[in-house]
Amino acid sequence: MIDKAAWADATAGIGNWRGEFEGGAHGAGISVIFVFTEKIGGGPHLHQHPYPETFIIRNGHVRFTVGNETIEASGGQIVVCPPNVPHKFENLGPGPLEQIDIHEAGAFETLWLE
Repeated sequence: MIDKAAWADATAGIGNWRGEFEGGAHGAGISVIFVFTEKIGGGPHLHQHPYPETFIIRNGHVRFTVGNETIEASGGQIVVCPPNVPHKFENLGPGPLEQIDIHEAGAFETLWLE
């Protein structure tokens, strides 16, 4: 068991989940990013991974760029990005974006393209 204090960003506030977990050190073949951003336009720059990434949108509205495709998604939807495909996302608002990003690797490996 891993307590929230070990992976959570303490600045996110008690009720919000934001932080990262690398599972390899615990015998898991996944790593997870818990996204919480209130900033409209907030999200990572264009990047890619050598493994698939699955995005579970919990709340909010988000625009993904996955390769040459633009995808708008909202709470309850799931977006999957194949390995080695450049991608990014941004909070469309109004309000916060909450999502769980599952990396199919025990540690994060990211190539930043912007």
